[in-house]
Amino acid sequence: MIELPGNLRMDADYLQAVVDDPNSCMRVQPDGLYKVSAFSEETGRYYSLYPTSGAPTMLISGIPMHRVKDTDPYADTRTKIRAAGPLTGDVLDTCTGLGYTALEAARTARSVTTLELDPTVYEIIRQNPWSAHLFDTPNISPRTGDSATLITEFADASFDVIVHDPPMFNLAGELYGLDFYTQCRRVLRRRGRLFHYIGNPDSKSGATVTRGVVRRLQEAGFLRVTPHPEAFGVTAA
Repeated sequence: MIELPGNLRMDADYLQAVVDDPNSCMRVQPDGLYKVSAFSEETGRYYSLYPTSGAPTMLISGIPMHRVKDTDPYADTRTKIRAAGPLTGDVLDTCTGLGYTALEAARTARSVTTLELDPTVYEIIRQNPWSAHLFDTPNISPRTGDSATLITEFADASFDVIVHDPPMFNLAGELYGLDFYTQCRRVLRRRGRLFHYIGNPDSKSGATVTRGVVRRLQEAGFLRVTPHPEAFGVTAA
């Protein structure tokens, strides 16, 4: 018998289930082990936690949300935040995911508003020790809904910084569009900044998407659109 924190005990035989499924994160319950995963009836997507050398990432129908090669999800998040610049004042995090960006931003920002399309993702967040405190961090306000719709509800000049880390283009093309970028510019305050994660700029698809993103950001009125290859994204003012 193995004793675990929280007065939980697990039969040693259960460890074989972990060995047999090295690409899953397991939740220990009094009656056994359960894979941390959930299916969303709303979006038809299957979510699961995927272990790494550090904090886990989340798979969206098998696609990882974070970079895991030569890094880990929390280090990846910090790289994006460094590229975004000082996160002070009021911050908009357009895609909550596991909440790592919102939690890191909340360390220095006055307030963080974070948007998540699928409420099923909250089930995964609450089971992830690295992000479960998202919901009790006082300067974080989670909102549920489509970012492309929710952003239209904010007043002009509501935010000092936007961290835009959308799913890949083929999962959320509307979050790479001119209409969305125009809304981002509208809700940013004077001298506001945007960080936009895109993907590997050295890949064929990443280079193509990056060119389109830069062009549309400029069309929306952004200035100084600057590549940050170390963070797989661009910044704009």
